[in-house]
Amino acid sequence: MSDKPVIILVEPQLGENIGMAARAMANFGLHELRMVRPRENWMNQKTEAASAGAGFVLEAAKLYDTLKEAVADLNFVYATTARERGQGKPIHGPSEAGTNLKARIADGGKVGVLFGRERTGLENHDIAMADAICTYPVDPNFASLNLSQAVLLMGYAFQTASGEASLPFARKTRWPAAERGTILNFFDYLDEKLEERGFYRPPNKKQRMSMNLRNILLRMDMDEQDLRTIRGMIVRLVEGPRVPYSKKRKREAALKAQAAEPKA
Repeated sequence: MSDKPVIILVEPQLGENIGMAARAMANFGLHELRMVRPRENWMNQKTEAASAGAGFVLEAAKLYDTLKEAVADLNFVYATTARERGQGKPIHGPSEAGTNLKARIADGGKVGVLFGRERTGLENHDIAMADAICTYPVDPNFASLNLSQAVLLMGYAFQTASGEASLPFARKTRWPAAERGTILNFFDYLDEKLEERGFYRPPNKKQRMSMNLRNILLRMDMDEQDLRTIRGMIVRLVEGPRVPYSKKRKREAALKAQAAEPKA
C-alpha cells in the first residue's frame, strides 16, 4: 500500500510541464506519477531539464491509454478543476482534501488526484470518474493555474495536512543567550553615556525614555555575541576611533622612555 497519493496527468501536452510537475511532486515526497495519453515524445531534453533532478519520478511514470485504466486500482480519487461542473460531487479546498487523503490512506485506501490538460483542464467525463472535486481559493477572475503549480499546491496541502509536516531545518544558535544581568549592566553604561551627551531632553521625560530603551534592548532577545557586538559599537562611538596597535605600542614606549629619564 502506498502512503502517498498517486498523481495522474490526463493528456499532458508539454514536456516542460511534465518535468516541472515531476519536480513539484518530488518537492513533497510524491513519487508515483501516472499519465493518460501524453503527447508523443514527451520525454525529451526539455522535460529532463524542467524536472531539475526529479528524473527518477519521470523514469518510474506509468502510461495508460484510458483514464479508466489509470484509476482502476484506486479507492478514492479527487479531480482538480477551477470550474463548477454541476455533477453534485463534494467540493473541497486543498487543506480539506489533503486531510481527507491522509485519513483514507491511514484506513488502508489507495488514493489519487487527477490533473487535466494544460489548455482545457479535465473534461466532464474525466471528472465523472472521480469521487470528489478539489479546487483552489484563487481569484475567480484569473483562476487558471499552470499544471505544475496545481500539482505543487496539492503536494503542499497533503504534506502539511493535520499539522504533521516538519521543516527541513531550524534556526541554529552559535552562542548562548545573554544573561539578563549582563544586559542590564550594559544598559546602565549606555544610559550614563546618553545622559552625558544630553539625549534625555526634556529632563522630566528621562525616566520614561530610559525605560523605553531598556524594553527595546530586552525585546531583541540577544545572545552573548550580539551583546558584545553592540557594546563594542557603542564604546567606539563614545571613545572615538581605536588607536592602531603599532601606534599604541610606540606611544607606550615613548611614555616609558620619558618616565625613565632622570629628573632635573
